[in-house]
Amino acid sequence: MSILNVLLSPDQLLVAVDTLADDSRTGAKSVGAKLLLIPQHNLVLASRGSAQFFLRIYELALQASFRADFTMEQLGRELGLVVDQLWPAYEKAAVEAGIERSAIGTELVLGGWSPQASRMVATAYAKSVNQEPTRVQPLEGGLASPGEPLRGRPDSFAPEDLLAAGRIQAAWLNRSSGRQVAGGRLLTARLRPSSAVISDLGAV
Repeated sequence: MSILNVLLSPDQLLVAVDTLADDSRTGAKSVGAKLLLIPQHNLVLASRGSAQFFLRIYELALQASFRADFTMEQLGRELGLVVDQLWPAYEKAAVEAGIERSAIGTELVLGGWSPQASRMVATAYAKSVNQEPTRVQPLEGGLASPGEPLRGRPDSFAPEDLLAAGRIQAAWLNRSSGRQVAGGRLLTARLRPSSAVISDLGAV
């Protein structure tokens, strides 16, 4: 698992992820995109967990975004159901590939500008190997995952504070896992009502 942080206000949404990934062919460390935009609707989809599963969800979300009646609210309602539908096949393939069951899981965040609500909104989704339905949580102020190492730190949209938090999380994850599971660079997507900006804040 890696880093997935969200800060949310009525006129601004910020999502931060690290870029450390594993090359699926060789197992070597590489870099990966853990946040992707749906730019025509000013939305971002981000993930913590399986890259393959994230890319499949993004593909379906992007296809849905071309519908004439598309709204982020409808996509948000559908997303949890889609995760549940795709999960059994993904879990089976992951187990057959030798991935420990305890390591199989995904966290997703969908967020952006809602014309219906006239504000930024975001929803988090979480799924693991248990048989329960996808957990769906509308976000209020944001989300820090993992949150344990950031307890007591105030929320801040400042780039230097975001990078410092990411470094703390990466060190905590790698130490608790006994191997490198987070790292690379810290990427952020900062969405406002009429813009989306991707930034590389530096190495974590």
